[in-house]
This record gives sequence, C-alpha cells and structure tokens, in this order.
Amino acid sequence: MIVLALVASGSTILSETHDEAHARFLTAAETVLTRIPPNATRLSYSYENWLFHYVQEDGIVYLCTADGEMGRRLPFAFLSEVQKKFTSTFDATLLEDPQPADFASFTSTLSSTLNRFNTQPQSDPVKAAQAELAGVKDIMTQNVEQILNRGERLDLLMNRTDQAANQSMAFRRRAVGLRRQMWYKNAKVAGMAVFCVVVSAQSCLH
Repeated sequence: MIVLALVASGSTILSETHDEAHARFLTAAETVLTRIPPNATRLSYSYENWLFHYVQEDGIVYLCTADGEMGRRLPFAFLSEVQKKFTSTFDATLLEDPQPADFASFTSTLSSTLNRFNTQPQSDPVKAAQAELAGVKDIMTQNVEQILNRGERLDLLMNRTDQAANQSMAFRRRAVGLRRQMWYKNAKVAGMAVFCVVVSAQSCLH
C-alpha cells in the first residue's frame, strides 16, 4: 500500500498527499529530500517495514512511501505515472522557478492516482505503467536511518510513539464511552423492572 506521495523541486514540496494514519512519514520524507544525491535518478530508502522510493529528473523529485510487501515495481510504476501527469500538466517555464502555490491543483491528481494504484493494481493503466519498468533493474536500497542524524531519528521515533499513544488514548475513550453506555442501559432496565414491581404490588393491594 502506498501511504504517501509528493512532488518536490529540490527539497521544496510542490504537491503532497498522504494517509493521515501515516502522517509521521512526511517528516522523514522531507529529510530524504534534503539528502538526495544529485546524480541518483532512482533510489529506495528502507525504514522498518516501509520503503521510500523516488525518481529524480531535471531537478524535480517524485517520491512515495509504501510498505515493503508491495515490492518496488508497483511503487516505481506509480512514480512514473505521476511524473508523466505532472510534466504534461505544467509548462516547462513554470518549473524554472517553481512555487508551491502554482501546483496546488495537482494534489487531487496525485491523490486519485495513488488511490487507483492501491485499489486497482490489476487495471490496464497500472499494468501498462509496470510494463514500462520491466527493464529497470538494480535499484539501490539504503536504510533511511543512515541519512538521518541522531536528532532526526529521535524525532521520527517520538512521532511514532506519539501516534501510538494517541491511538491508545482514543481506544480508552471509546472503551469508557462504551462502558458508560452499558451502565446507562443497565440502569434503565433496572429502573423499568423496579417500576413494574411497584405497579404490580399496588395492583395486588387493590
């Protein structure tokens, strides 16, 4: 599954979309952008069970984050498709001095393309994109922690810890809410039972 995708000029993000559950990867992606070697056109960085893949051409970087089980062919086919859409949408003169505001309209295209590759991996357009990459081999993979300094690694770890804590807190809130609902329901049933007993007793007295 691809959870994040972006287009950048150097380290400046021009357009970006991501799954909110994996927002922490945006920080790592921003750092990866600042560490991309000028002569590397395709590269994958690994982090835990995830891979940051990117394609770089003419100063523009197309990057995505996907789980390791997805492999490399589909994410790079996705990046190739994004690159085609981006270069066909925007004039080359606009890319000479790119400003993020000029590319805001591309976010919806980025998001829909990501969704298609995630949900329809067997569709003809996706297969065609994969076929174009059939000859691409030996894509280098590095560990993302090798390009992060100690402080950045700690930030990424803390973001992951904060996310886990937030999820735990949300679970506890739901559990408390459910217990409260059950208590009210039980109290209501008990109240109705007491009311019926009282009514029955009064009926017997009469």
